[in-house]
This record gives sequence, structure tokens and C-alpha cells, in this order.
Amino acid sequence: MAAITEHPVQIQAGEASLEGDLTVPQGARGIVIFAHGSGSSRFSPRNRFVAAVLQQGGLATLLLDLLEEWESDDRRKVFDIDLLAERLIGATAWTASNDETKGLAIGYFGASTGAAAALEAAAKWEGIKAVVSRGGRPDLAMQYLPDVKAPTLLIVGGDDWPVISMNQEAYDALPGEKEMKIIPGATHLFEEPGALEEVARLARDWFVRYLTRP
Repeated sequence: MAAITEHPVQIQAGEASLEGDLTVPQGARGIVIFAHGSGSSRFSPRNRFVAAVLQQGGLATLLLDLLEEWESDDRRKVFDIDLLAERLIGATAWTASNDETKGLAIGYFGASTGAAAALEAAAKWEGIKAVVSRGGRPDLAMQYLPDVKAPTLLIVGGDDWPVISMNQEAYDALPGEKEMKIIPGATHLFEEPGALEEVARLARDWFVRYLTRP
């Protein structure tokens, strides 16, 4: 198995100092930046599970908090998609210039409100190569979707009824390469047996396809 380096990082994004965990497998050709949803953090067991599967696929990962600790209880900031996207763009700029990660193709994995931030950031940062949304709210970035050029995969639970229609609306607005996968029997958090494993497999295959191609 290829060697993996893993360590905490601190990223300056505007006036904010963001905490993150960077993991880079030896020979990685792409990196996925995670944008978690409201009420979650870089310690989310679901996102960390998906990140581990991506790492096994030879991809680097950056799990980070888009809000400082003191901001995380401020509901206005938690749901401020423009702010979250701005912070994600700051983390992307750091990733593109950091010695360990510069030159790697960059993708975004967004969950819940983090998916909206990821899509807005992808619309504004031209170099993003792929986006995956897990149980996301891409509809919250509707005005930016026509400008998203990155291949985008929307993953939704089959029993997450309101979110299915929100994702379908967003899917119709996306102009480029796109897929929408509905996992039968899964609810919003994909807690059912095998559901999160399927999310991770779909995400890994999508990112490997678009981040590691020549």
C-alpha cells in the first residue's frame, strides 16, 4: 500500500483562519476538498468515511471547517452560502499553491448546505475538475449553476423526498457533464446499511474518472 502523509493544516481565507486535515497518498494525482453541511464539522464520521475511500483510490483529501469555531453557532453564517463559497475559494487558492498539493487536479465534495457552497465556488473558480454532492442542497446555489463547468454528480437518498425534487431542479439547471444517482431506501444521512458505502464508491469512481485523467 502506498505511503500516506496526514497532518492538520491552518488555512488563511480572507480574515478567517480555517482548520483542516490534509491527507496525501504517495503518487496522488488529484485532491478533493470537503465542504460539510450545517451542524457538521471536519470530524464528521460520514465525510471521514468517504475521505478514507477516496484515499484508497489514490486521491488526496482536505477536510476543513469553513467557519471558525466561534462562528459555528451563528445560524446566519452557517446558512450564508456566499460566505461559505468565498471561504472554499480561499482554501482552493491555498491548495493550488501549497507545496504538497500544487499541481494536483482539484475537486469538491459537498454535503447538505456545503454542496451549494461547492457549486458556487466551482462556478467562480474555473479550474475545478469535478463536484460531488451528497444529500446536498444544490438549489441554494441556483443562480450560479449555469456557470458550473465541472462534471457534477448529485447523490440523493431514495427516501429523502423533498431533497430529491430540489436536486432534480438543480440537475436540470446544470449545463455540462452531470449525473444524478438515487440510492434506494436511503434517507438524508445515508445511515442505512450499505448506503454510505455506495455514496463513497460513487464519489471515488467520479473523482478518479475526472481528477486523474490526462
